[in-house]
Amino acid sequence: MENSAPLKSIIPQIRFRESNGILDDHIDHLMALAGNIQRPALVRGMILTALKAGTEDSQGVDLKIMNTTLKEMRYTAKVFSSYPNKRKVTVFGSARTPTHAPEYQLAKAFGKSLSTSGYMVITGGGPGIMQAVNEGAGSDHSFGVNIRLPWEDAPNDVVKGNPRSINYKYFFNRKLAFLKEAHAIAAFPGGFGTHDEVMETLTLLQTGKLQPLPVLLLDKPGGTYWSRWLSFVSEVLLADGYIGETDLSFFKLASTSEAAIDHIAGFYKNYHSLRYVHKRLVLRLNSALDQSQAQMLAREFKDILLPGGSISPSKALTEELNEVDLIDLPRLIIDFDLKSFSRLKILIDIINSL
Repeated sequence: MENSAPLKSIIPQIRFRESNGILDDHIDHLMALAGNIQRPALVRGMILTALKAGTEDSQGVDLKIMNTTLKEMRYTAKVFSSYPNKRKVTVFGSARTPTHAPEYQLAKAFGKSLSTSGYMVITGGGPGIMQAVNEGAGSDHSFGVNIRLPWEDAPNDVVKGNPRSINYKYFFNRKLAFLKEAHAIAAFPGGFGTHDEVMETLTLLQTGKLQPLPVLLLDKPGGTYWSRWLSFVSEVLLADGYIGETDLSFFKLASTSEAAIDHIAGFYKNYHSLRYVHKRLVLRLNSALDQSQAQMLAREFKDILLPGGSISPSKALTEELNEVDLIDLPRLIIDFDLKSFSRLKILIDIINSL
């Protein structure tokens, strides 16, 4: 206790962007002892965040949430990091769908078609639609991101014991895994949970918090689940001005697994991925567009460009050279207004059609 007061006096208030004196030295020493620390600046920030939270928490509940969240996301990153170049499709749907239902059989066929086409599947790891998709895809092509519930304490038999099975305490961590790792989203009929997942996906697409990807709403042939949902969206949300006409471009209805697979493949026919460099949008493509095609797009989508902005073919920018696997892909540099994300989705669709 005699040494604690002098030590406190030489440790300043913890700050993120300024020197923390002797504390920085101890953090450096700690990381050196751990060894092999990747991206030390980010790890330093995480350590400072934990220390700062520890000085502010009075009841413990906030620290418990932060601790569990960090552990769950660390393990999530570890599991998915072994499959960086595999395209993955996240599938939502009811846990209550019985095995004899046509929706179950469609989901099983969809999972099989996905794995045959080279995709891996991500489901909630539970029963119903989730189990059907995992069954169709097979254990080797499945991820199960399961939520711990009082009445459902284990994943389905397909992903149980699978190294790609993750159990979450918190829904928000689970939903982040669903979307962060996905190259496409597919949803089957379901209840509150399915609607929550679909609506959050559409919200993140609409606000640009999720990179563009295809969203498929699947129902059995002749089924009316999603068509009735679309009627509500069109007759209430759209008609009353809560969404725009182009927001309907974020999703597509499908009644067969083949149609859904074709739509996913079509989305990546030429479009590969995107990133922002100094607030300029960089579209990475599989095949280059020429100057005349770029100018046509600039005329067609002038409404989503900054004043005086353009769309120009390009090679990889200097800031992208660390992404070795993507260096050779042709680019389109877009002076994007950073808000018209539904129109951006339409632009990508047109690029894929050229």
